[in-house]
Amino acid sequence: MYNGSSVKVHPSHGGQQAQYEQDGDIGCCGYILMAFSYLLVGLFFPMSLCVTIKVVQEYERAVIFRLGRVLPGGAKGPGLFFILPCIDDFKKIDMRTLTYDVPPQEILTKDSVTVAVDAVLFIRIFDATMATVNVSDAYQSTRLLAATTLRNVLGTRNMAELLTDRESIAANMQHQLDEATDPWGVKVERVEIKDVRLPIQLQRAMAAEAEASREARAKIVAAEGEQKASRALKEAADVMMESPAALQLRYLQTLNSIAAEKNSTIIFPLPIDFISSMVSPKRDATKF
Repeated sequence: MYNGSSVKVHPSHGGQQAQYEQDGDIGCCGYILMAFSYLLVGLFFPMSLCVTIKVVQEYERAVIFRLGRVLPGGAKGPGLFFILPCIDDFKKIDMRTLTYDVPPQEILTKDSVTVAVDAVLFIRIFDATMATVNVSDAYQSTRLLAATTLRNVLGTRNMAELLTDRESIAANMQHQLDEATDPWGVKVERVEIKDVRLPIQLQRAMAAEAEASREARAKIVAAEGEQKASRALKEAADVMMESPAALQLRYLQTLNSIAAEKNSTIIFPLPIDFISSMVSPKRDATKF
């Protein structure tokens, strides 16, 4: 927090604005200048209203400095506010959520793999006074801190964790950034890992590993299918052995399926006993 000779800062809790109080008066010269400013406003009224009355939008806040000191009561706005000419100065602060793309960072992971990672950051200012007094450029400071935090956090993770555990990494980054930027009046609302780019050689190695793993699983599935088919054929053979007519019916079914194509000649064997029984009566008739 900022602690100067002229301003006391009471830290914020739960996103509330910090309270700034005057430490001492503005001195004799300050009071003389204030009286002179009020005199100018009165002399040139109502034209002086064009200089003394300012407007800020709903999403903006104005931090007013009087003779270099922050006015008590915090930032002003939205709407109208009054400043004195010559002695007052103000700075507008945008309170909306802004997005920032963290540039791609070349990171060496815990298992010594070089990857390029980029992220997106969602930040907003929750206290305009703190963002003005405590840091020269709140947004730029947060951006630089985000790039450094990204490298530090990902440097402690393995490549596999980097590819599969992005939500946990983003939550860890958000927590660290939120703690670091709280004295600046900046709230880090969300951090997302956009892309993880691996080297070409590593991509080829991972693709070969995945292909080999799929081939191994395919062979296992095929072997299990052959095992189940062999077991089913064994059971079918046992059933056919119990009834010879079943084997003959299966044979006829096979012939029927072959004959459905009508493009082949089928030789149907007959038992010898059946032929001899048909020929024997004719031979007996010739004897007489």
